[in-house]
Amino acid sequence: MKNNKYEIDMCNGTIMDKLISFAFPLMLSGILQLMFNAVDIIVVGRFSGSQALAAVGSTTALINVFVNLFIGISLGANVLAARFYAAGREEEMSQTVHTAITLALISGVVMAFVGVLFAKGALELMGTPDDVISQSTLYMRIYFMGMPFFMLYNYGAAILRAVGDTKRPLFFLIISGCINAGLNLILVIGFHLDVAGVAIATIISQCVSCILVLRCLCRTQSSYQLHFSKLCIKEVYLKQIFQVGIPAGIQSTVINFSNALLQSSVNSFGATAMAGYTAANNLLGFLYVSVNSITQACMSFTSQNFSVGKYKRMDRVLMDCLILSVSVAAVLGCSAYFFGAQILTIYTKEPDVIACGLEILSITTVPYFLCGIMDLFPGALRGMGYSSVPMILSVIGTVGMRILWIFVFFPLHRSLYFLFISYPASWLATIIMQVICYYFVRKKCLSAVKNPDLEKIRQ
Repeated sequence: MKNNKYEIDMCNGTIMDKLISFAFPLMLSGILQLMFNAVDIIVVGRFSGSQALAAVGSTTALINVFVNLFIGISLGANVLAARFYAAGREEEMSQTVHTAITLALISGVVMAFVGVLFAKGALELMGTPDDVISQSTLYMRIYFMGMPFFMLYNYGAAILRAVGDTKRPLFFLIISGCINAGLNLILVIGFHLDVAGVAIATIISQCVSCILVLRCLCRTQSSYQLHFSKLCIKEVYLKQIFQVGIPAGIQSTVINFSNALLQSSVNSFGATAMAGYTAANNLLGFLYVSVNSITQACMSFTSQNFSVGKYKRMDRVLMDCLILSVSVAAVLGCSAYFFGAQILTIYTKEPDVIACGLEILSITTVPYFLCGIMDLFPGALRGMGYSSVPMILSVIGTVGMRILWIFVFFPLHRSLYFLFISYPASWLATIIMQVICYYFVRKKCLSAVKNPDLEKIRQ
């Protein structure tokens, strides 16, 4: 089903070219969204010094802990909308859109209050050094004031992804990204606002992208058209969104909690290591959004094909996504490994900071294809409506391994390199469990083909 040039028919025709058409704009969108933080880091690192750089970077893991539960829930909206859209259930599609946008608004307001009230206490719990905690708190409080815009954009973009439209969200982020970069330079260099300046620039740019995506939903003539007068929470659709979204959000939140623990371990090395980790982690973020775009494609394509019973096509989707994910991760990971020193100089000119960043990149970049594989199988399972078990396995494999590493092995060999071996080790452990899980769920789907009561497994 395709109503305009931006949408993709996921249930018919060739697959690989449509996956690329879906994933590539989404990949660029993720990179641009990440660049909101990257531009913050680059500007403060070059014009305000390593303390300001450490202050901004020390908030990243903590911000992710706070927001990823609600962002994960948007995956539930994506899966449900994709299912209704492919099946041509227009009324259900409309109710899902209005429930999702209302949920985004409420969660954004809640997150704004939580972030402002608990920023300093949370940073203190993480062991943020005294020389950067005041700047970190200021950045985090201002950043969280923009949460309503951030949530509305992400939920609106999730609806568009459900119908195969990843191009317009990309256009919106190009506009807002240029605004963010320009405001960063004006507020930091021109007005000397340092961390406050980059946080204000981020809020304004997020507001612009939010307005553009909501305008897009309001002006469409399809079943996902948004009417502000119809905004409400429909319990039946909220429940279905939560069934997929809450496990995904919990998984993301708990994984980011383990990253926050890792941040605490990095903090113990001092401000120089924190700044090096900030730069390296931002670079790893670009690798993550690249492979995650393919996971998002896998989830949307799987959800639509599952809703119409095209199980063999689902298998081809997963195989093509595996090929894409490994290829993209291998190219980008090796590039980051071989050119890491040159790339890190974009963030800072301080040799000690670059050395710390390189130590982290040396163990995390080349095996990054494992992270892509690790996320693909849960993405396919969520597309089929199975979200709880992948969440449990990811928590056990990723979080469990990292916590074990941080508290048992790391104290015996205190170095950044040894600390970050926990990344590829946790990816490999999680892949093994997720593949086994997928095998049994897929087997259940095959047996359901012969069962006339297919609706039961689709719920």
